Amino acid sequence: MGERISLAIPVYDEEEVLPELLERTRAVLDATPGGPHEIVFVDDGSSDRTLEVLRRAAAEDERLVVVALSRNFGHQTAISAALDYATGDAVLVMDGDLQDRPEELPRFLELYRQGYDVVYARRVRRKEPLWLRACYFLFYRLIAAVSDLRLPLDSGDFALLSKRAVAEIRRAPERHRYLRGLRTWVGFRQIGIEVERRQRAAGTAKYSPWKLLKLALDGIFAFSTVPLRAATLLGLLAILVAGGYAVYALFAKLVLDQSPTGFTALITAIVFLAGVQLIFLGVVGEYVGRIYEEVKRRPHYVVGELIRRP
Repeated sequence: MGERISLAIPVYDEEEVLPELLERTRAVLDATPGGPHEIVFVDDGSSDRTLEVLRRAAAEDERLVVVALSRNFGHQTAISAALDYATGDAVLVMDGDLQDRPEELPRFLELYRQGYDVVYARRVRRKEPLWLRACYFLFYRLIAAVSDLRLPLDSGDFALLSKRAVAEIRRAPERHRYLRGLRTWVGFRQIGIEVERRQRAAGTAKYSPWKLLKLALDGIFAFSTVPLRAATLLGLLAILVAGGYAVYALFAKLVLDQSPTGFTALITAIVFLAGVQLIFLGVVGEYVGRIYEEVKRRPHYVVGELIRRP
């Protein structure tokens, strides 16, 4: 008997995509040796008929496990819930919009069988608008530059994880989760493969620009203290500039018998430094806010219903 594979798929208002998603994921598992395999769907508080479609599918197929959360907790939390309920020897994490093709599973499994605990997709030939692709490109390189870890470039959540890698991710207690970073943090043998990023099969994107920005901030603040150090460096630079200007003012007064003028420059400097202080007060607030969320120790999510065939 070969290894058991779990597909971990978060869904939110994906009623239009589900029929094709179910057909293709079932076909992929049918063609995969070993088993019994499973598909763990996490419904992240959908407001359409997503849960109803999954309920009917679970009644017909014993491989389906449906975890219905009590409300919308967010994409990263929904993936965490899927990992919590997955029981396979290897778990393939993929989005429910079919931008991640389930047919890529054999490529992931080939490297997993070579001894890799994490096989992640490096997204190439993305189909998003140009401005969004540019934002992704800049973000991945920014977080790689400031992170304390060596985070891979252009890698999303689409990845195959071994059972022990999943177990270590489950142990991570933080509330503001950036699973791409946690996946790197667990270590073990990791490798990336190039995977073409497809268009959505149907429906609309659930990540708004604000949610994408929030995810980016979660990644930066979870794996880097560079924003805090930047405040110190900028403060030192301001002191050096101010000291240099003070030396110049003394020289002009004592040697050149001139008094430096520049009311506009003075006001500009004051406003600039005040803005910088407010920005870094916000940065400190982000870290403090995350500490506040952690110490409350609330569960990551609440399960409203667990559906599987008896």
